[in-house]
Amino acid sequence: MCGACGTAVEDVALNREKTSGATQEFEFSVPSMSCGSCVAKIESAMAQLPGVESARANLTLKRLLVYATDDITDHAIIERLKSLSFDAFRIDDEAKADTEHQAKARSLLRAMAVAGFGSANIMLLSVSAWSGADGATRDLFHLVSALIAVPVVLFSGQPFFRSALSGLSVGRINMDFPISLAVILALLMSIFQTMTGQPEAYFDAAVMLLFFLLIGRYLDQLMRTRARNAVVSLSQYATKQAIVVGQNGDTSTIEADQIETGMVLRLHAGSRVPADSTIISGSTDIDRSMVTGEAEPVSARSGDSLEAGTLNLTGSVDVRVDKPVNQSFLAEVTRMLNAAEQGKSQYIRIADRAARIYTPAVHTLAGAAFISWMMYTGGDWQVSLLVAISVLIITCPCALGLAVPVAHVVSASQLFRHGLLMRDGAALEKLANVTRAVFDKTGTVTMGIKTVDAMPHLSAAHHNAIATLASHSSHPSSMAICNHLKPFAAVELEAIKELPGHGIEAIYQGKRLFIGRGADESTTIMVDDAVLGTVSFTEQLRPGARNCLNTLRQAGISTQLLSGDSSVAVERIANRLGISDFHFGQTPKDKMSHVSAAGDGEAGNTLMVGDGINDAPCLAAADVSIAPSSAADVGRQASDFVMARDSLDVVPWAIVMAKRTDRIVRQNFALAIIYNCIAVPLAFLGYASPLFAAIAMSLSSIVVIANSLRLMHTSAPANAVKENKVGPVGGNLQEGAVA
Repeated sequence: MCGACGTAVEDVALNREKTSGATQEFEFSVPSMSCGSCVAKIESAMAQLPGVESARANLTLKRLLVYATDDITDHAIIERLKSLSFDAFRIDDEAKADTEHQAKARSLLRAMAVAGFGSANIMLLSVSAWSGADGATRDLFHLVSALIAVPVVLFSGQPFFRSALSGLSVGRINMDFPISLAVILALLMSIFQTMTGQPEAYFDAAVMLLFFLLIGRYLDQLMRTRARNAVVSLSQYATKQAIVVGQNGDTSTIEADQIETGMVLRLHAGSRVPADSTIISGSTDIDRSMVTGEAEPVSARSGDSLEAGTLNLTGSVDVRVDKPVNQSFLAEVTRMLNAAEQGKSQYIRIADRAARIYTPAVHTLAGAAFISWMMYTGGDWQVSLLVAISVLIITCPCALGLAVPVAHVVSASQLFRHGLLMRDGAALEKLANVTRAVFDKTGTVTMGIKTVDAMPHLSAAHHNAIATLASHSSHPSSMAICNHLKPFAAVELEAIKELPGHGIEAIYQGKRLFIGRGADESTTIMVDDAVLGTVSFTEQLRPGARNCLNTLRQAGISTQLLSGDSSVAVERIANRLGISDFHFGQTPKDKMSHVSAAGDGEAGNTLMVGDGINDAPCLAAADVSIAPSSAADVGRQASDFVMARDSLDVVPWAIVMAKRTDRIVRQNFALAIIYNCIAVPLAFLGYASPLFAAIAMSLSSIVVIANSLRLMHTSAPANAVKENKVGPVGGNLQEGAVA
């Protein structure tokens, strides 16, 4: 590696260390966040808070992720949110956040039930009035309707009224303000009509308006819960406490947040691993299904690594903690899923701008409608007010604000189920437009493991001696020879010496035994000066490598192989995979040049798939990148996606998923825009009653969420390939039909 290249790699690692040291990450649950304007208000307030470097509110998950300097505390952030009338809890207190979430759902259900009961009774009275009742009878029906409507509105309208009042208390007008204003105006207008003996009152419309708004809000809550379940369900894998083993062997129980690197923990059968650890004594069976998706338990013994969240099934083991809880595999997965809608993609920026202009726009539009109808009707304020109420209700940015985040959360949960973790929601948008895929060789398209392809015939004595010598080296060729010759009986060797870059030698029965580099990437076995034979090797391809590369090429996506290995080794793997564009002897700087040049003059994005520290610069430089779970830490941090399983089949499937997500997002935007283009003029022209407006507004959000949930029925990676849903269509992977 050249000095410049080494510096580039070190800079990547150093910058990461500096960031993690100077910046702390806070994650909060904000149950009262309800609309796009809430998101805009929270992010704006956080940006103004001293010490906050960046903040992103997640509407679907109702969470806030804040990166801040060491000078700020979580208490200061929570107090700032409270000053904006938003209750917030550290994500560590997930139980409290879930309790708030469930309480809100129950409150909505009770309010909806009361509004439904009131609507049914008022409608019966209204039918009587519509049937021809007049005079005192009609006025009595209106009065009874008022006696029912007023308490119903006061009780069932609380979810909207409280939200609107809390916003007003801090000088903020949120989405619930125009809804509350519309319901109150409809009720007051009906009371005025009743008190003045007018032939018409609108109690039925006011209460049914509230009923349908609550139906929409409750269904919206249920669908959001379904979309966020992939993230929330991860909390069941986290342990709250752990058993720590002291230096004298005594044990004590500590909270999970007190676990520190280097601690020795005892894991009993049936307990989950609290932090990434290494077994130091004992053996057991581990359920790693959350990592691999495979239900079959795997055996683990001293020296084996365990990921946080995996389940200890059979034996009791002692483990040494490798990483703190907040840096463990489980924490990393949770952060990646939370990041599904954090990325500022092009679509999210559009939705954010729309949410920010919503409040002034809707009130201006409603005011214009009232004035226009006052002029048109010659001063009929009742008709004008009804039109203004309809405009207040029907003009809603919810569908537009939900168009992207819900689709990204559902897509991220599907990718996670099939072994791909997404670090940035904006990466999906780029992955959907990939036209070129660049792969590293060792550890990416191969497993980094050699197997013996051909071995000379050996006597029993030489078999044992060579196997024993090979077992003293950690070189991949020596390890392959040792594994190939197992089982063997170890023999006594003298003067064992490893020759860097050449091989390993020893004295056996007075003769020099040597295993080392031969011609054309082979290994030679020698006894004194006589060549005993030549060993040739084959690198083990990563599962799904051929299928992945073939699928991408069939789809018109060009493929390229980059490696720092010799020409013979790289050409051999390229030929096995059918890659004609390959480059050997590549330094990190060379790889970056290839990745950067790949996008020059090309319409589309470049995908980089790599695993090593030397791949980190080009993983960061690529438009979108994927790293295997076996990749170095710096490689995983530099990538947009991390594979949780061995197979590369997930790569083309992820592109299919990205394209489907992009299509769903476009559909959501189209639905939201079409809704507003049709509904707003209808309301402005007086063709939409307040009741119709309430139904239309609720349906617009529900349709967008339901459309996004269709992504949950996307087929598994293997099926997507097997069923030929991925194929050559105009140089891109087929999007296919979403069930």
